[in-house]
Amino acid sequence: MKEKIIREVSKFNNELKLQGFKAFQIEDDGAETRTYSRKEFYKICLTTGKSKIHYSDKTYEQEGTILFFGNPHIPYSWETISTTYVGYTILFSEEFFKNSERSESLQQSSFFKIGGTPVLKITEEQRTFLNTIFQKMISEQESDYVFKDELIRNYISLIIHESLKMEPSENFEQNKNASSRLSSVFLELLERQFPIETTSNPLQLRTAQHYAKHLNVHINYLNRAVKEVTGKSTTTHITERIITEAKALLQHTDWSISEIAYALGFDYPTYFNNFFKKVTGTNPTAFRSAQV
Repeated sequence: MKEKIIREVSKFNNELKLQGFKAFQIEDDGAETRTYSRKEFYKICLTTGKSKIHYSDKTYEQEGTILFFGNPHIPYSWETISTTYVGYTILFSEEFFKNSERSESLQQSSFFKIGGTPVLKITEEQRTFLNTIFQKMISEQESDYVFKDELIRNYISLIIHESLKMEPSENFEQNKNASSRLSSVFLELLERQFPIETTSNPLQLRTAQHYAKHLNVHINYLNRAVKEVTGKSTTTHITERIITEAKALLQHTDWSISEIAYALGFDYPTYFNNFFKKVTGTNPTAFRSAQV
């Protein structure tokens, strides 16, 4: 069996930090595994081949042509299974895209959210069309055109909008009133607490009261708005997100149960064990063992 190669995804970090964008073609890329961690940029990949994508606490095994959407706030790794794997990748910073003043599609897209699906199956007709867009971005980044950044942002928007059209419209929620706006801000703040990448920087906001204080609103107002818009309580959202992160850490790190407990803001491992078992029906040790 061929030994897998470990390689970081963000190999263009220095250049990206200066320019905020990079597009490149994926060559024959078989038998490689990209490490499970938070990346510094949004990522969109158009790839053809067979792969296994570990995204947060879920795993997606895909074959054929797919679009993958990576979020800098959600850890993932990518295992290439087929010996031939080709396609295109773009990496871009939030700041780069927001300069277009048309970033609502990025914020509304379920592809980049923790509860959404980051993988979209692509037909041959769609692949042909998207190939052209990726090729144009690769070509444009090397050009001397003075407005090339704006043009590239338009190409990114086009890819996102084409993807949104492939998804049911009910997956996307518009901010129509104050409750929706507050709920959206809360969910964004919740997501920005993750992923947990080090035990030395534990989770700070763990309760609905913490979030209400941080957002400078009364706890009852926050709870009412979140419940009205999402159908779930503030505490339920927080609990589900902590459990998602706990599962990801148990699956993809070698941290001890105690280290994971402290990283997630629990004062004692026993508190974490009780919390995890109450929500999932099993304890952290058993869950980790079942993933092997």
